[in-house]
Amino acid sequence: MQLIIAKLDQLSEIKAAAEVTRLDHEAKRIEIMQAVQAQLDDLAAEYEPLIESAEERAAALEAEIKRDVLAHGASVRGSRLFAVFARGRVSWDTKALDAYANTHPEVVEFRKQGDPVVSLRIAK
Repeated sequence: MQLIIAKLDQLSEIKAAAEVTRLDHEAKRIEIMQAVQAQLDDLAAEYEPLIESAEERAAALEAEIKRDVLAHGASVRGSRLFAVFARGRVSWDTKALDAYANTHPEVVEFRKQGDPVVSLRIAK
């Protein structure tokens, strides 16, 4: 366990050093960008409304296509896009099935359990 703790502490130090480097990079990038910021702002003012309008139209049409495909009940292939229909996912009440399995052990043979996983989180 001590070896894992040492590795966790080492990982924390590496991530902290990477964050300091990232912040330094960002500060230098901002310094360089200030020289052309006015031009970039003008460019954004010109193009952002056009992009936003196109994205809104696309989102509305996408929602309409999804509703149509759901009503159609099957996938539809266009010349460049494919609307894939997928049936609703089946889920089971695991707690209830586990309780049921206590009195009906024959259902346990149909149970599958995945491999354990590890996630890293910041200690508080």
